[in-house]
Amino acid sequence: MADLSTHKGHRERLKTRFLNTGLDSFTDVQALELLLFYAIPMKDTNPIAHALLNRFGSLSQVLDAPVEELKKVPGISGHAAALLHLTTELARFYQVDSAQRVEVLTSLDACGAYLVPRFFGRKVETVFLLCLDAKCKVLCCRQIGEGSVNAASISVRKVVEAALNANATSVVLAHNHPSGVALPSADDVQTTQRIAQALHAVDIVLIDHIVVAEGDYISMVQSGYSFEPNLLP
Repeated sequence: MADLSTHKGHRERLKTRFLNTGLDSFTDVQALELLLFYAIPMKDTNPIAHALLNRFGSLSQVLDAPVEELKKVPGISGHAAALLHLTTELARFYQVDSAQRVEVLTSLDACGAYLVPRFFGRKVETVFLLCLDAKCKVLCCRQIGEGSVNAASISVRKVVEAALNANATSVVLAHNHPSGVALPSADDVQTTQRIAQALHAVDIVLIDHIVVAEGDYISMVQSGYSFEPNLLP
């Protein structure tokens, strides 16, 4: 009984500290320990937090780990693994929701800022198409492809169909490099040229192709590549 009372008191102190000061003064272990309170009741989560960090190496790698790998750590139930996995997904939802409050994108930088949050936490190459009307108002932003860690298949036909279905006047293509290098490859350039030509045939302008890595991005247009006359400054 005394042991349970001690754990309860520790939990309450850690929660109160978080509510008063946030996570700034927390160690990685304490942050994980606090998070695990909500999936593992009536148990000391400090050793489990240590075990997670020892296995995966860092807090970010713990939160990025697949659910099945998380469950291999002693003390991590299916509920706890789901909560840890949810954290990264929810962070991406938050960033995307914040970015998409901007309805009109008036520059290439604005397009980049709008698109980057959609790649938060993604471990495989993913492709998005941002569709704009004649006044650069956002019509939609759709995922149109997903690949392995090193490559994503971008279907020219799928890009054109998505743009036409959105009744877009112009589009911005974006994909990520999970390897961490936000530089367009030779394949990226060739594929972008084919897509620009296909879109031009149906009177839709490809404004830019943005390559995202580790929260940063490179605009292919700003890097000197030219596919169409730009609509945005």
